Amino acid sequence: MQYLKELFLNVRIRDIIDILIVAFAFYKLFMLIRETRAEQLTKGIIVLFVATKISEWLELFTVYWILEKTMTVGVLAILIVFQPELRRGLEYIGRSRFFTKSFAEIKDESLNEVVDEIVDAVASLSRQKIGALIVMERETGLSEVVETGTRIDGKISSGLLINVFIPNTPLHDGAVVIKEDIVKAAGCFLPLTDNTSLSKELGTRHRAALGISEKSDCLAIVVSEETGAISIAENGSLARYLDTKTLKQILIDMYKPKIQRQSFFVKWRRKDEQGEEK
Repeated sequence: MQYLKELFLNVRIRDIIDILIVAFAFYKLFMLIRETRAEQLTKGIIVLFVATKISEWLELFTVYWILEKTMTVGVLAILIVFQPELRRGLEYIGRSRFFTKSFAEIKDESLNEVVDEIVDAVASLSRQKIGALIVMERETGLSEVVETGTRIDGKISSGLLINVFIPNTPLHDGAVVIKEDIVKAAGCFLPLTDNTSLSKELGTRHRAALGISEKSDCLAIVVSEETGAISIAENGSLARYLDTKTLKQILIDMYKPKIQRQSFFVKWRRKDEQGEEK
């Protein structure tokens, strides 16, 4: 008790700040890897570390030697295995609003026009039950995705977007990538999600939208070819059965501060999930 009393008496404000910073860093790290492949790998590393210590205490020298050598090369293995998560973390830091400006701040006067053109195109495609996949680039560059398709570099218009996805045309099967108010490319190939818990009714477009949203901060808009339903994918999550009014509001809020954007997305995702349960 005396030791604890002296410990607390000797704690400085600087020590408290130090502890809070470390706690915040670990919390952010946990939130970053939560519900990803890295979460399971992290649990495996913890089990391996505990097993190493237990073998040392029990003087199981052969087991300890093997586990110790495994932990030694584990640092390199972590860099290789966690490469997507490390990239995601660095991109998260780089997307801080301290370093970047939002699209709304740069071109506020053209924002409503751009949103209206996109919404009109999606509404038309939905009514005609024409499948579509539109990727809205944010701070994370999608140059490698653009290179897989056909460059357009044209100003956004509903007519352009509709024509791209007309069936049996050269570019209708791929994704359109939009940066700010420019259609960068069409017919682009996207990575499919590795999520095995998705509904079997979701097709390739939905899986591709989730896949690209897991690897960047983009917003992906999907129009189902079977039902005409409108969905959006963001941060590895999918919200389905949106109406055009909701889509317009999401696009307007897309470049607002992150906390507002996430709360809006989560609200509509929960609404969608409740509708499916009924």
